[in-house]
Amino acid sequence: MGKVFAVGVGPGSPKYVTEIVKEILQNCDIIIGYKYTLKTIEKLIEGKEIYEITMNDQEKSYQKILPELGDRTLVIPFTGDVNFSESEVVDRLIEIFGEVEIIPGISSIQVAASRTKVPLDKSKVITMHVTTPIEDKKLELQKALIDGFSVVLVPRPWPKQPDKHFMPSEIAIYLRENGFDTAKMKVHVFESITNENETNFEGNVKDLEGKEFSDLSVMVFNQASLDSYMNYRWQWEN
Repeated sequence: MGKVFAVGVGPGSPKYVTEIVKEILQNCDIIIGYKYTLKTIEKLIEGKEIYEITMNDQEKSYQKILPELGDRTLVIPFTGDVNFSESEVVDRLIEIFGEVEIIPGISSIQVAASRTKVPLDKSKVITMHVTTPIEDKKLELQKALIDGFSVVLVPRPWPKQPDKHFMPSEIAIYLRENGFDTAKMKVHVFESITNENETNFEGNVKDLEGKEFSDLSVMVFNQASLDSYMNYRWQWEN
């Protein structure tokens, strides 16, 4: 069988596609991906055999390619980083194709943290963008905020099933109903981050109630404070 790659192509702007991913795309034979993801890399995959998929029909495309792959190279591109919010798909690719080489990409999580100057090593990163139940993740969000951590969070768009839809408005209501003073909590919501139509909501969590955001959203609850090495002079001073 040929080679199969799962690659991260960044949050949306072609400028965030890494050189190693560009090289893999330019030298592959087949691409299977979602419309938004393919748009990010469209100039790199001209002339390739391309399959545009949705969540509903992706399995059909993978199964079609499996017996036809031969010694060719297949690439499945993912928006952002393959290793974040994509494990359900990656696990299925491994079940189907066996050996899958994973190449990381730049995630919207990283960009949002940079935009807000929130250090990831002192924050909690949470994704609600999964199909499995998220009750434990909701509790994780509460605990992180209570413990004073900043939180970088990917919400869950599911408009066809309102009980599973957990976007910024629902998150704001959830936190208020669980005793948080959302009028005093700072938050950013980025949409289409790195793209020319990027937007940034900045305000209090309470202000999110009733507001609509696209499925290309990432939230940052900023509870960070500056803590430079000057606070730890004992490391070099006698």
